[in-house]
Amino acid sequence: MHPSRTSRIRHTVGLPLTRVLSIVALVLAANAVGASAQTVEISPFAGYRFGGDFFERVSGQPVDLDGAPAVGGIVNVAMHDGLWFEGLFTRQDAEVNVPGGPLAPATRWRITVDHWLGGGLQEFGQGRARPFLTGLLGLTRYGGHGDNEIRFVVSAGGGVKLRPTRHLGGRLDGRVHATFADIDGRTIVCSPGFCLVALSTDVVWQAEFSAGLVIAF
Repeated sequence: MHPSRTSRIRHTVGLPLTRVLSIVALVLAANAVGASAQTVEISPFAGYRFGGDFFERVSGQPVDLDGAPAVGGIVNVAMHDGLWFEGLFTRQDAEVNVPGGPLAPATRWRITVDHWLGGGLQEFGQGRARPFLTGLLGLTRYGGHGDNEIRFVVSAGGGVKLRPTRHLGGRLDGRVHATFADIDGRTIVCSPGFCLVALSTDVVWQAEFSAGLVIAF
């Protein structure tokens, strides 16, 4: 084969091959970037929870304590478009003085209120400061002196994540918890295929403010 003809064939085949290799490299790079994105966050936190109704409910006495410190942890799993699944556990411990009777001295009770919650977090923006809103459902356990109660709770809140680096950051939260401590229902009137029921609920409200560390993977 003539040398000039061979050279032309090599150039004709080599140019498309170079483009193919470039496209493959770009695809691999894009996949690498997607794989390196943080999809799980763990956030231990500490804060303060207001609302002392649980303390009075457990002790059965008026308690001069409106709130107490709270600690916990959050796990977030990325889903899509800034939406994350969120699981949260938070515990509040308080020691309260319970007045005694005529012949009994005052006692000091340790009361614990735990929340186990799951739901969603919607994050806004991709910068170093990322505001978010949360909505969660779960269970509340409260008790003291060997007596424990578990009730249904809903929670909503918001805050901001601060991400100075890819794998470490901070998180500021404000949450409101509404625990349905008692639900009482009674039938008012019934007819074939229809009943009118009256419900009365006793809701315990608590507000919690916290700051935590974000560890992203």
